[in-house]
Amino acid sequence: MSGLARLEYRGYDSAGIAVIGDDGHLAMRKRAGKLSVLREDLAAHPLPGGVTGIGHTRWATHGGPTDVNAHPHLADDGKLAVIHNGIIENFVALKDELVSDGIEFVSETDTEVAAALLAREYGAAGGDLQAAFRATVGRLDGAFTLLAMHEDHPGLVVGARRNSPLVIGLGEGETFLGSDVAAFVEHTRHALAIGQDQIVAIRPGSVEVTDFDGAEVQPEPFEVTWDAAAAEKGGWSSFMAKEVSEEPEAVANTIRGRIHDSAVVIPELDGLDELFAGTERILVIACGTAAYAGQVGKYALEKWARVPVDVELAHEFRYRDPVLSAGTLVVSISQSGETMDTLMAVKYARERGAKTLSICNTQGATIPRESDAVVYTHAGPEVAVASTKAFVAQITALYLLALHIARVRDSISAADQARHVAELEAVPAKIAHILEHEQERTTQLAHWMADTRSVLFLGRHVGFPIALEGALKLKEISYIHAEGFAAGELKHGPIALIEPGQPVFVIVPSPRESSLLHDKVVSNIQEIRARGARVIVIAEAGDAAVLPFADEVLRIPLAGPMFEALLAVVPLHIFAMGLATARGLDVDQPRNLAKSVTVE
Repeated sequence: MSGLARLEYRGYDSAGIAVIGDDGHLAMRKRAGKLSVLREDLAAHPLPGGVTGIGHTRWATHGGPTDVNAHPHLADDGKLAVIHNGIIENFVALKDELVSDGIEFVSETDTEVAAALLAREYGAAGGDLQAAFRATVGRLDGAFTLLAMHEDHPGLVVGARRNSPLVIGLGEGETFLGSDVAAFVEHTRHALAIGQDQIVAIRPGSVEVTDFDGAEVQPEPFEVTWDAAAAEKGGWSSFMAKEVSEEPEAVANTIRGRIHDSAVVIPELDGLDELFAGTERILVIACGTAAYAGQVGKYALEKWARVPVDVELAHEFRYRDPVLSAGTLVVSISQSGETMDTLMAVKYARERGAKTLSICNTQGATIPRESDAVVYTHAGPEVAVASTKAFVAQITALYLLALHIARVRDSISAADQARHVAELEAVPAKIAHILEHEQERTTQLAHWMADTRSVLFLGRHVGFPIALEGALKLKEISYIHAEGFAAGELKHGPIALIEPGQPVFVIVPSPRESSLLHDKVVSNIQEIRARGARVIVIAEAGDAAVLPFADEVLRIPLAGPMFEALLAVVPLHIFAMGLATARGLDVDQPRNLAKSVTVE
């Protein structure tokens, strides 16, 4: 149950567990709703003790979030239990086949179809669970991680993965399977990564991994670099509050070990100088918040590395027949490393000859293993669905990548490299300053605006994707209308939305190094203020030019134009969290969302 609690960010529509009891019989309990509902049920009606079990927290795909649709699903007269992440795309044809054999179904899920199919194969294999499992997964299309156990085989759990996460935990006389190392990190930090189209059989003291054809495979070992305490609230009101407080540390940890003699040298990219020197174009692919990080990174990559950059939504990328070549570097961004749209886009790019590099926060994840190279962010586990510290770590990693490539390509001077490195190294302390001096006031502002129905965000240059990020955070956890715009687009349509009292956040660039942009943004402020907008400005300390036109000013420390993005986003994260809290909403588990989107 503690493992499921750490995985609840992946889905919280329902939850269930099954255990092979010490009496040799399989017992199961599952309930719709958050994990707390199941916990209360188990407290009132405990399951028998045992040493073999599986559990699942669900994000509904096939069938609504009901008790009967919750996992596990049973088959073979209740002796077989199955849980499943992903979508089985050919479940309708399989279900028709099974119904024609006289099998009856009680749920609306594709998972129950897999359970029934496995039960039939189990009978055909004469009770050999591993052989039956191999036959079953060979018939499934789509993306799935499947786990199963049978009361005839106490002490055995079998699992398989295709385009969906699964990792192994190696303990002392105990073995674990999880969709994330968070599931078992309180018991062990020793892990094995399972590859695409592989099957694992775990017993208390052994692990056996094969491919779908039955050939033995040696899984890749790795160590989890954080402990269970990092995935606990630790006294904070929410995981989001904790993770916002960790933004300085996330940036600092991502930088650590990658600065040498005032230049960026990323050890993981050693030996790739020829690739970067020959790169003709960079294509960044991501979804959601990660895509906004990519848009910020585009400015740095083009300015410092002098390579043309496009940023694309991963779920659109592979369906439009994009132009790729050997000179294209595809950079994917995913906190979990399991985002299905992004994973499929990476595979598509590799199949068409492009080189791929991933920016990821999760060790042992699929996207890094499918990529030619990886730059890990070291933000630590992020449990809240709305990404905060992972976002600033992703931008940091992109800035490091841009400076690394710039050094290889000799596209900026050593003096400029050193200046940018110094700016980047100063960011953690500056974020900490914002958290110390602006958090209380920003939270109070959010409480005053608790009944707001719509908020607009404006920005230019790197402030534009930060405006998009601010709007997304508000939509995700406050459930109110919010939109982000490039400030220059204001007169091309969005200004029609301005009416008396309309709250508008404006991210104002520094007047010191980008005076032209600063003046234009101040003009934008005047335009919306003249139409009655309530203007909340995010501006650097000492910027007096905005004062006559702003209703509220949230200050950020002085920074170079590129680095303001890492500072300006912090008040927006605080504001979204404060507004959601003022409205009495669950900031960690917003409705209809899951942390890691592992289906297309």
